[in-house]
Amino acid sequence: MIHAYDKSYLSAAQKNLGGMLDCLVNGLGHPLEEAWQWFLTGRLSARFQRGDCTVLAGMSGAELACEVLSQAGEGRPESLLPPTPWDRSPEYWTGWALAYYQWERGLSFGEIQRLVPITAVRAMYVPYHEMDVRQFADRMDQLCRAAQGESTLKRLRLTAGMSQSELAKQSGVPVRTIQQYEQGQKEIDHARGETLLRLARALACSIEDILENRPTSPEEVS
Repeated sequence: MIHAYDKSYLSAAQKNLGGMLDCLVNGLGHPLEEAWQWFLTGRLSARFQRGDCTVLAGMSGAELACEVLSQAGEGRPESLLPPTPWDRSPEYWTGWALAYYQWERGLSFGEIQRLVPITAVRAMYVPYHEMDVRQFADRMDQLCRAAQGESTLKRLRLTAGMSQSELAKQSGVPVRTIQQYEQGQKEIDHARGETLLRLARALACSIEDILENRPTSPEEVS
């Protein structure tokens, strides 16, 4: 998988984007949606998502917040303390997790916002802030696919150039079952192993590739 930028900057990017939102929302009292929109429409988001190290690691969360305000025409605050590391707010986690997801998937922040609004991400704070961030990424994948109206099975089938009837013929899985999986009427993650194996063979992929909540291998983490 091609990531948005070198992994060596990821930790700082997560910390600083989280700190930026924490400063803007909890430090200065701006609504989350407004603060995030300022970030998206300013120049910082483009520099951040393409891996500009002077933004990812060269500015603190508080400095990013001040720059966002300046670019939005709101003026710089006289003083703004960075968030305390031992008291992570839902807004801090929101920025921290979004920085990871943008890096991992290589989408723009604007694309992510269009599919899963910032308030929906914050609403995931419980329970995902206590989980591995990769589980958050898996859930975001599901929400993005749902917003696009496209399941993993459908995407793989279209990539293979097959109709539902052709996939049914080659796999031996009934057309109606394939339709139910693609439309979300049945959860493919709960399908029988034999069904998954037949579909995977017909699509020339692994069983894991078909699953909506695909497990992450150790190789993908390193």
